This record gives sequence, structure tokens and C-alpha cells, in this order.
Amino acid sequence: MGTALASTAQSLRSSHFFRFSFNLFRNLSSASSSASAASQNPTTPKKSKRRKKKNLFEVAQFLPSWGIGYHMAKTHWTDVSYEITKINLYKDGRHGKAWGIVHKNGLPAADAPKKISGVHKRCWRYITNVTKSSESSPNSTGSADSGLKTATQAS
Repeated sequence: MGTALASTAQSLRSSHFFRFSFNLFRNLSSASSSASAASQNPTTPKKSKRRKKKNLFEVAQFLPSWGIGYHMAKTHWTDVSYEITKINLYKDGRHGKAWGIVHKNGLPAADAPKKISGVHKRCWRYITNVTKSSESSPNSTGSADSGLKTATQAS
């Protein structure tokens, strides 16, 4: 009985070694075939990650004073934007309420601000070519004042 157990143990060891060497050979051959497949087709198009669109508050958080005075519009709107006049944020900073003045073709379409609907929808963008109205007036008067100061100093 002892000899039978010893021969069984020896055969298990040899079969384990055989299985290990076979798995090693299979892994090496599959790794080389996948590497050769990758080298044969290097122009495989990579999946482009889709950029997550932002709601109004996620766009405004990077602007000075949360975008008050700046123009925002939905991505599918053409020639329509809101000049943000007031933002009421909830604690998380991604939700809240916003008010603004409607602009069509760059000109104000209303005198009084109104509540902006759809601020939580993920389709908002910042309009870059329209300047902030409160920033443009001090810069223009400041440059005119400096021109007057230099003209009076020269005479």
C-alpha cells in the first residue's frame, strides 16, 4: 500500500509539472500572437471619450463671481444668449436657480432679468465673443482718463 501511495504521489507531481509547463508554453504563444497582431495593425482607431456636457452652474463656476455679467447659451441655440444677473446656488454648488437678461444677436431683447429655465440640463456653454458689460465700460473710461492725464501733463 505504501508503494502505491508513493507511485501515486510521484505521478501527481509529474502531471503537475507537465500541466505547469504546458500552461507556460500556451501563455507565451498567445502573448506573442497578440503582440504580433498589434504590430500588424497599429492604426486601430481608439475610442474617443465623449466629453460630459455641463449644466449652467458647472460652466459658471470657473468664471469670476460665478459668471455674473457673462453670457451663456444652450449649445443648440443660435444667436440667443443670457447675460447672467443673479445666481442662487444650493449647497452642493451644482444646482440652484439663475436669472438673466435675454440677448438676441448680441442686443438685449428685454429690459428686466427673468428666471432662466433649464439650468440643470447638460447643454450649456460660455459665449466668449460677447464681452462682460461691466468690464468693458471701466476699461474704456480708464484708457480715456489716462490719455487725458498724459495730454495735460505734456502741455
